[in-house]
Amino acid sequence: MLREKLIEELYDRQDLKYKDLQIRLIPSVDPDCIIGVRTPELRALAKRIAGSSNLSSFLNALPHQFFEENQLHAFILSEMKDYSACLKEVDRFLPWINNWATCDQMSPKVFRKHRNELMEPITRWMETNQTYMIRFGIKMLMDHFLDESFEVSFPERVAAIRTDEYYVKMMAAWYFATALAKQYDAVLPFLEHRRLDPWTHNKAIQKALESYRIPEERKSALRNLKLSTARKGS
Repeated sequence: MLREKLIEELYDRQDLKYKDLQIRLIPSVDPDCIIGVRTPELRALAKRIAGSSNLSSFLNALPHQFFEENQLHAFILSEMKDYSACLKEVDRFLPWINNWATCDQMSPKVFRKHRNELMEPITRWMETNQTYMIRFGIKMLMDHFLDESFEVSFPERVAAIRTDEYYVKMMAAWYFATALAKQYDAVLPFLEHRRLDPWTHNKAIQKALESYRIPEERKSALRNLKLSTARKGS
């Protein structure tokens, strides 16, 4: 079967030092479920198996046991060319994602050509109570709706999220830091009026200050908006 062959190939590519690094970087995943395969090798393997006649046997085998299986799954979906089929598979896979890396590295290229249709699932994902669905929805807003398709209602949606989930708050901070680089005048009032929870507010400013895309005069203004106290992230 395809899965058994894949597991053998993954172990053939195992790098134990890299596994130790992954264990530290992805604490939400059981260390026993991390094999330790580098991302370029996973991408190459995903590309090779994407055309397999029995690919569905792998995609349907949810939940996967290993982190690397989730990564392969995400990379395969990212290359799908049919929007409807891709969205269906993303919806089926999202509930099983259990870490930030798989969530963030799943970025379907076909979504770029279907922004109008994409708003409905983004809204749906962000309205759930599942950490990585919400995170993925925010990331899709960040990836596809901060340039010519931007509307101020989009950061309004992110600012309205209230949660103690660390990985949601981190993505919200990342979103606002990126928005400050791309839509500064429209997004700055969210910080001036303290529309975000204190932790996310300060983390967004921190990320913006680290960005090379924001000029120094704007960074000076952002420093003045940093709150002196904030709740710790969960």
